[in-house]
Amino acid sequence: MKKITVNLGKESYSIVIGYDIFRFLPRYLKSLHLPREIFIITNNRVQKYYAKKLNQSLKQGGFSTKFYLTIDSEKAKSINNAVRIAENLAFYAKQKKITVLALGGGVIGDLAGFIASIYKRGVPLVQVPTTLLAQIDSSIGGKTAIDLRIAKNLVGTFYQPKLVFCDLSVLETLDKRQVRAGLSEAMKYAAIKDEGLFNFLEQNYHSVFSRDRQTLEHLVYSCAKIKAEIVELDEKEEKGLRTILNFGHTIGHAIEAAGGYSRYNHGEAIALGMLAASRMSENLGLLSASVCQRISALVAGLGLPLEVSGIREEDVLRAYRLDKKFIGRLNRFVLLKGIGKAVISKNIPEKIIYNAVKELFVS
Repeated sequence: MKKITVNLGKESYSIVIGYDIFRFLPRYLKSLHLPREIFIITNNRVQKYYAKKLNQSLKQGGFSTKFYLTIDSEKAKSINNAVRIAENLAFYAKQKKITVLALGGGVIGDLAGFIASIYKRGVPLVQVPTTLLAQIDSSIGGKTAIDLRIAKNLVGTFYQPKLVFCDLSVLETLDKRQVRAGLSEAMKYAAIKDEGLFNFLEQNYHSVFSRDRQTLEHLVYSCAKIKAEIVELDEKEEKGLRTILNFGHTIGHAIEAAGGYSRYNHGEAIALGMLAASRMSENLGLLSASVCQRISALVAGLGLPLEVSGIREEDVLRAYRLDKKFIGRLNRFVLLKGIGKAVISKNIPEKIIYNAVKELFVS
């Protein structure tokens, strides 16, 4: 097992990474003195693969469990669904102290984290991510959120977990599309912060698809460490340092929203968003054409989309204006001036943005 500590003073916590480690989870929960009543939020797909193993481990460790199953879709992150789950949590907990455990991918982590943060003004949260994307990104850093109809993640909190517990053996059940989604976020980390990791991805992504254990462990650890270091510097995005984690997300989130959160998954949309941001970087003279092409080549190699289909260009442009990173009417984008060199650019001419989006729709 490997461990990364996210140093946030009283809010510090560990990210534990390893294979076949579910059996060690009770030991970590006991060391943190967390309530023994565990309310587990998950979905049918995840329950089928992992619930029995997790439940057995927790019961043997002296914990009581209650599973709540929600839908396997971004649509789970609705206000109505959050209220429904909170009411079930209240009914189960009554006067007992409770721990909320997120068992699933990014949607489950966002949703469970949001509920843990608002129920009784905050109860302990444990993240047990089951997708590559969640293990390297969304389970770390304390961002929780639900969606509104007009845009993604507009309602949310900063609420750090007590523990992030990554059992890499769960990745062996992911389909290729889910693996690609995780690799998209891994590529983001490499692009903004680590050219060595970018080189590693270019040379080793085939080994990720074949579930090579050494490759996966190195990838998850490397990305989680980058995320932890950035969060330590700017936990609540008050200094602007954490903003670089949004590379590809401004247009990416707009593509997700324009597609009704069903046309493209998060990783696919972020890949398209990274392409748009890279072209904007090139058109602004920040990035060379050869590096922009290198980014496109890796997106293609990972099997991620290079073009948008099935949604309208105008809907993407409308959705992007609702992005949380806007300051008043001034847009903000995370761009690149090289691999591993992110820069935050403000008030980019609309023509540059429109052209970058338009290129995604050209066959």
